[in-house]
This record gives sequence, C-alpha cells and structure tokens, in this order.
Amino acid sequence: MKFINVGFNNMINSSRIVALVSSDSAPSRRLIQDAKDAGRAVDCTCGRKTRCVVVTDSDHIILSALQAETVAGRLNGNEDSDGDSE
Repeated sequence: MKFINVGFNNMINSSRIVALVSSDSAPSRRLIQDAKDAGRAVDCTCGRKTRCVVVTDSDHIILSALQAETVAGRLNGNEDSDGDSE
C-alpha cells in the first residue's frame, strides 16, 4: 500500500485514486458541493484555497491545496515535485 502526501502531512492511499481534477471549472465546483452535501468530501486544505480535487473509487473526494500537477508528480514517484509551498 503506497500513500502520497496531498499537503500538510495528509496522506491518501494511491491505489484508490480515480482522478485528479483542477478545481477551477464549474463541473468540479458542482462535484465539490454535491460531495459536501452528501458527506463524502474530505477537506485537506487547512483553510487555504482548493486547487485540486482527488476523486476516489469509493466516490469520496479529497480537497487539496496543492495543484494537480504536484499531486500527479508525487503519484508518479517524483518526490521533489513540490511546486507549491505547503
């Protein structure tokens, strides 16, 4: 089981990830709101702006303050891809 850091020492299981989505578009905003209403959203932003939405296979979403490219780099094994400061 491999875990990746999605910011501020919050770890998620990388084998459960279905998609990494930028939070800028209207559909992703609706996805966030629907998940919050249903109790399926996990906020890992520590009060900062949401920049990436991680969709899991259990229909939960994880909100991260890191950009999608940074999380994707960590998912692919590039631990030095810290494009954002935490």
